[in-house]
Amino acid sequence: MRVLRGKVIGGQVVVEGEPLREGAQVTVYEEDPDGGFQLDEESLRELLEAQAEIRRGNFVSADDVLSELKD
Repeated sequence: MRVLRGKVIGGQVVVEGEPLREGAQVTVYEEDPDGGFQLDEESLRELLEAQAEIRRGNFVSADDVLSELKD
């Protein structure tokens, strides 16, 4: 999973950064300009860094967490 930003241009979502693979399933969240959930630039950077850590393998799996809870 990746978090990406983009804009609607000509009715199409144009994603910033590296291209998505053909056939990828995506979910689009439209920011509400009048309020609601929004990420500032710092929060977005933190989210993207956390995602990069996961890709590097720096995470605890759900199975490990559940195993520790049983002990």
